[in-house]
Amino acid sequence: MRRAKIVVTLGPATSKKKMIKRLIEIGVNVFRLNFSHGDHTSHARTIVKIRKASKESGKEVAILQDISGPKVRIGKIDGVLQLHKGDVVVLAKRPDPDDKKVLDISYPAIIDMVNIGDEVYFSDGTIRTVVIDKKGERLWLELLTDGELSSHKGVNFPTTKIMISAITPKDKADLAFGAKHDIDIVALSFVQTREDIQKAKAIMKKHDFNPTIIAKIETGSALENLHEIMDESDGVMVARGDLGAEFGVTKLPRIQKRIIAAANRANKPSITATQMLTSMKENPFPTRAEVSDIANAVYDGTDAVMLSDETAVGKYPVQAVQVLHDTIKDVEKEYPYFKDFHPENSSDAVAKAAVQLASNLKKEALVAFTTSGYSAKALSRYRPAVNIYAVSHSLSTQRKLSLVWGIHPLFVMQVSDNPSKLLYRFVKKLLDENRIRPDKRYVVTMGSASGKKGTTNLIRLLDKEGMESVLKYKF
Repeated sequence: MRRAKIVVTLGPATSKKKMIKRLIEIGVNVFRLNFSHGDHTSHARTIVKIRKASKESGKEVAILQDISGPKVRIGKIDGVLQLHKGDVVVLAKRPDPDDKKVLDISYPAIIDMVNIGDEVYFSDGTIRTVVIDKKGERLWLELLTDGELSSHKGVNFPTTKIMISAITPKDKADLAFGAKHDIDIVALSFVQTREDIQKAKAIMKKHDFNPTIIAKIETGSALENLHEIMDESDGVMVARGDLGAEFGVTKLPRIQKRIIAAANRANKPSITATQMLTSMKENPFPTRAEVSDIANAVYDGTDAVMLSDETAVGKYPVQAVQVLHDTIKDVEKEYPYFKDFHPENSSDAVAKAAVQLASNLKKEALVAFTTSGYSAKALSRYRPAVNIYAVSHSLSTQRKLSLVWGIHPLFVMQVSDNPSKLLYRFVKKLLDENRIRPDKRYVVTMGSASGKKGTTNLIRLLDKEGMESVLKYKF
């Protein structure tokens, strides 16, 4: 089985249930809904399709809601604006219908935060300018590169501290929608500080909404505050599009490794995103550089790799997912398994011991009985060379674990305060449903107080004879 997970963005190219089911069969673990596009009605229809396709496939997958955040964009431009190095354009709080080179932006207050000498980038950093003058509500920008600019392209301010809330009124409405439709994972855009995540949590709490929270690292401020953001969130996304615009593409490999390493240490899942297979929007085959990029992200230790335009609007979504799957599988033949971290707590120490036992005794798999998902993630942290099966009484937990490296959600079981009874139910279900081979040898982690978060304190070695012994006690 593949250990690194695949996240796929759905869009016009992949909106039909038949296609969603096909992608699940190939190996997609998480479907991303981009709330920068579409409306609640269309997203609700897509959620129904995903759940139905998942049920028909017999495989639980997670749904990731990627909320827009305060993405800064220019306003409307008539046609395409041809720009040349040395030209001057104006960034203003209000549009000027008489002057094409006066550009307004979606967050006018940012004008006040920018100073002479600051750099301003457009269209994912492909067009670069520097502020040469500032008067009132306008900035004069000198072009450092040639380029073509059209309506609503993104704007980045890599050398300016932008103090705006990461949660917009639209985001609040989108989070309420996510709560209503039982979304599994929420990605927060343009997070800059711990407080941004806390604001989102406060909104979620009002709706009794408890998804996995992924902080998208895409600004200089986010990178500067990485550890506090990591501490407050459940995981991170390496959002390479805006990171590349902010820092330049030559710095991205180092930044990517830094973020993923921090996530691995903190036992938080990481997603590597943007331009994994851009050429496959138009072509059925990837470039060698793209395949190497995927491989490097896997070697870095990322939990998941993500496709965006490749599957949302690309011509070859199935082929793109297949390339991801095949590349990951090949890398994992020589992946540097077992990472040695210092245990953070007693449950983590149990997980580390279980991973070492599985390696030393040549067991075929690890099984985690988990309520919140923590004990399964603790096993994943050490990157064992064997598969990790997660068993929980919570369907929500099972779906969320679809994002985490090496974990295969097995089935949902009724909670019990008796570990022996739980083992009996597990072995019986295992045999009845033929989900994993009963002749294999497993290392099982569980709690003496089953069903309670953070109580994992038992390790059980389970082989064929052990299963037969468990089944003698008919609960």
